[in-house]
Amino acid sequence: MVKLPRLARGVKVLKAVSSPLRLQILNLVSEKGDLSYTELMNSLKMNPSRDAGRFAYHLKFLLKADLLEADTDTKKYVLTDLGKMVIDVADRVEKKADKPRGMLVRTSHFTLEEFDANKIANSLIKEAKVPPELAKKAAKEAEKRLLKSKTKYLTAPLVREVVNVILVEKGFEDYRHKLTRLGMPVHEVTSLMDAKDHARDSNAILSKAGKTVLGEYTLLNVFPRDVADAHVSGAIHVKGLGTWILKPNEVMHDLRFFLQHGLKGASPLQLSEGAPQSFESALSIIFNVLLHASRETEEMQTCDYFNVFLAPFVKGADVAAVKEQLRLFILNVNQHVEATLGLELSIPKFVADKAAVGPRGKMCGKYGDFAEESQLLVSLAIEIFAEEGVPKPLLNPRLVLKISKETVTDENARAVLLKAHSLTADRGILYFANTLQKGETYAVFSASGCKLEADLTGDWETDTLRTGCLGVVTVNLSRIAHESEKDTNKFFEILKERCELAARALSIKYRALKQHGKNSLPFLAQRSNGDTYFRLENCSRIINFAGFRECVESFCGKNLSHEESVKFAEELVQNLSAFKRKLGRRHGKRLFPAVLRSLESSVRLAQLDIEKYGVAKVTFSGTRESPFYSTTKRLNLQAGNFPYVSSESLESEQKLKGLNAGGSLSIIELEGNKYTSEELMKLTEHLIKNEFLEFFTYNRVATYCDSCKKSWFGVLHKCPSCGSMGTLTTFDRFAST
Repeated sequence: MVKLPRLARGVKVLKAVSSPLRLQILNLVSEKGDLSYTELMNSLKMNPSRDAGRFAYHLKFLLKADLLEADTDTKKYVLTDLGKMVIDVADRVEKKADKPRGMLVRTSHFTLEEFDANKIANSLIKEAKVPPELAKKAAKEAEKRLLKSKTKYLTAPLVREVVNVILVEKGFEDYRHKLTRLGMPVHEVTSLMDAKDHARDSNAILSKAGKTVLGEYTLLNVFPRDVADAHVSGAIHVKGLGTWILKPNEVMHDLRFFLQHGLKGASPLQLSEGAPQSFESALSIIFNVLLHASRETEEMQTCDYFNVFLAPFVKGADVAAVKEQLRLFILNVNQHVEATLGLELSIPKFVADKAAVGPRGKMCGKYGDFAEESQLLVSLAIEIFAEEGVPKPLLNPRLVLKISKETVTDENARAVLLKAHSLTADRGILYFANTLQKGETYAVFSASGCKLEADLTGDWETDTLRTGCLGVVTVNLSRIAHESEKDTNKFFEILKERCELAARALSIKYRALKQHGKNSLPFLAQRSNGDTYFRLENCSRIINFAGFRECVESFCGKNLSHEESVKFAEELVQNLSAFKRKLGRRHGKRLFPAVLRSLESSVRLAQLDIEKYGVAKVTFSGTRESPFYSTTKRLNLQAGNFPYVSSESLESEQKLKGLNAGGSLSIIELEGNKYTSEELMKLTEHLIKNEFLEFFTYNRVATYCDSCKKSWFGVLHKCPSCGSMGTLTTFDRFAST
């Protein structure tokens, strides 16, 4: 008799849900949340005048059974705890009755498991921080849709796609964003496998696939939405997106650190090489440094003062043996490492006065005591590049010759400089850094054009070595010219916003490397006497600009040499300098503007603008089939008319010096004419003494025939020697930029 009231209540509940309409009402409130009288009728597609009585009867039944209750404040109906329990039981009964047998899921862990909606709910809660109640509702909805589809074999990505669709439909875009699966479409993976440039290199395929996934992760989970959208749309371009939170873009080494300590116990990598005892072992250590650091560097490494720091190891050594050891080192670097070797023509006074590290890591006087050995190493390196570059030029490592005050006055140094220009006239592969200019005495340049000066603490060692370039974000200037609709004020407002986006992206990278550097950069983060080798906090941050020429010409409607265009270009540089000062207060003192070569961004941004505005409305370089925006400064020689470079071009370079704070690279094109080493050396001295250019290179385009092993200047489509057309390769270090 005591149990009878409970039994009667249970019967009442079962009776309440025995009606399909009443169960439908409960399901609607469960799925959509609290609903009003009118909202329920509309959801059930009932006519208010015709079906009001029937609807009221069923609603009252549910209220009496304590499955629903009315909220007097909102005037909406809410599920009670008993109502939620009934819905849960009904779902389980439905699953048992209707669930197709054998509905399996192939998980991301490469296992086959029976479908379970609870796992969906748990993933939503864990991965996207979805509230438990909402997670359960989304999981149940996903299950219903999958059951309805009669699918017997599911994959984890398919289940995730269905859940994401449900979240989007319900307006929960933020949760969907966090739940997005990273990866590559099957077609893209197939294309990657079939690509000719990766056909023989499985590591390249793995690297490309991994960077694609990490790039997606950075856009989705690291960058704020406005920065990510700016990159995807082509307003900016983040260089090295796939390694943005893992690696710095460039590293400037201090070889003395390793020449003194060796590699023994120097890092978590447990390397075992001690301080070098000879020139050969010193090169071995440097090669290992470059090899290990290349895994932790996105683009480039620079070994400045290379010949200076190695000079003590050459003292008294056999020159022929030194040359062969250096040759082997250069060829190994060419094959295995992306590195720039900064070779100087003289020893600047500030380096000459420093204590020299010699064999076994011992101090052996000052570097000024080894001037002859230092110049010998430069001379031998130039000879090796000339010998190994026949018939194909040796493009890596890249030789950077720093010309200081001592270089232009010392006869021995001038003799080596002439030898360098002989190689330049033939191959055009050397880079020249002008340290005669004011403020450039302590500057370190990489072959990319990136520059570091003693501008942070005033100490050249701290400011320029054991640091580098954190990253590069390129701003699409041509896009701003279109968006501003030739309104100058609007142009500079948009430009300021884009520079801010770029600066924020660079700050995000700095925080990521600061937080995770010990794990992602074990070699660079090694410590000695409590001092970390790589000084991340001293890195430069580069805001690069693509399409400067195209932007000015598009905005002004006139050629860059026109007075109106020149005036706008100067105003543009002035505004960028002002932006740099303001942004630097928030995002770091070493935030610099620059125009540096960036092949990927120059092509990508031009293509996106053509898609957006149409090919007829976009000013670009290249052809319709291969468009790009300029990201390099090019100068063409005029043979037989010294100084061979037009004064207008040099004056233009001078006016745009405000964009050189982060570095610069001017490219002087050596076209079909044959230039002598004396002519080019005379030009180099003219450019340097008059401070026209601070960092430049001569570019010699050549065509190589793999069939007869010969090469010629310029672009050829048929070998003049053997007549072959399918075995020709064109070497142009700066194509499509």
